[in-house]
Amino acid sequence: MKILFVGARLFDDIFFYLKEKGIKSILTESNKDSPNLELADESFIVPRGMEKPMEIAISKKVDGVIPLIGIDPPLKDVAIMKKELESNHNIPVIASNLKAVEISSDKIKTKKFFKKYSIDTPNYFLSNNLKELIKRVKNGSFELDFPIVLKQSTGQGGKNIRIAKNLEDIEEYSYEFDSAIFEEYIEGSEISIEVLSYKNHDKKEIFPLTPVYKGETTIEGIHPLNKLRYAPCEIEGLDNNYIRKIATKIAECLDSEGTIDIDFIYSKINEKLFAIEINSRPSGTRYLTAASSGINPLIKLVDMITGEFNIDSIEKEMKNYFALEIPIGNYSGLKPNEPLKKFTKNSFVVHGPIDYERITISGEMKKTVEKIANDTVGDLWRKPE
Repeated sequence: MKILFVGARLFDDIFFYLKEKGIKSILTESNKDSPNLELADESFIVPRGMEKPMEIAISKKVDGVIPLIGIDPPLKDVAIMKKELESNHNIPVIASNLKAVEISSDKIKTKKFFKKYSIDTPNYFLSNNLKELIKRVKNGSFELDFPIVLKQSTGQGGKNIRIAKNLEDIEEYSYEFDSAIFEEYIEGSEISIEVLSYKNHDKKEIFPLTPVYKGETTIEGIHPLNKLRYAPCEIEGLDNNYIRKIATKIAECLDSEGTIDIDFIYSKINEKLFAIEINSRPSGTRYLTAASSGINPLIKLVDMITGEFNIDSIEKEMKNYFALEIPIGNYSGLKPNEPLKKFTKNSFVVHGPIDYERITISGEMKKTVEKIANDTVGDLWRKPE
């Protein structure tokens, strides 16, 4: 069995599993200085784009391709490669198709998708001329309810998102952008959930994993990466099975494949779950997902190629552990017993780039996680967000 992986940055999340299964790994990467290149059985430095990885997949006669890409721009090229390799070379590519990518990578198309399938999402409108809109607000011919969220149609990780508290904030935003999506500000709890989807001939299998709590929304727009995050969600009035049900519907209607990540906000005032975004790529919450459920989403992508992906077995495998993720900057505490990015019983993993490291802790009980947190980072995890 040979699998081609596109992108090296996330490869250390799964290379140990490949060794355990005796799977030969071939890795392509455009950055010669990228970490993890030495972990693969073979690695190739290639130009940006999917043309060269596709050539290597064909020439090496691989059994499948898994893109390990955590950013949005290359995903359309991945989807085009998927169609070519699957249609003309019978090589499966575990990634979403072009239609799903086009919807998920464009915030306006995502909004229209939610509306089409009657999925609650914050109200919005698009302004193609911010300066003209500002004039209308000033002369009283147009009203805005503040605070309001300003976004661009593309972008990820909170990039180019502002929460405008007044007209001056919109004017400042207009210095950088001519247009913007204006989205209703929802006060509530931020949630993410990863969903696995596998299409095997005419059969589609969908499995939602554990909902992750990412903190409360703030007027200041604090990014979830700067907050304590935990899983599973423990939000009064919100059933995690309901989140999983809505996530399954979204994945089914989107016709997603591989792994996707869906962002929600739950409003306690409205007692309503609002869908915000869809990301058709590996998630930034994957460590919390693995720590709380015992299911590593990237490993399941490998299982889709080997034929070992099975919903019933995943259901039985799924744990109900507690997981906590703490931003630590640079970690200098106790070393985990297992140096790999692999959770064992009551353990932790350190991950992320220098200056932005995080520690994710997995425990059978919350008090076990608290003890590990005390032993590793002391009072850091108790600091207010």
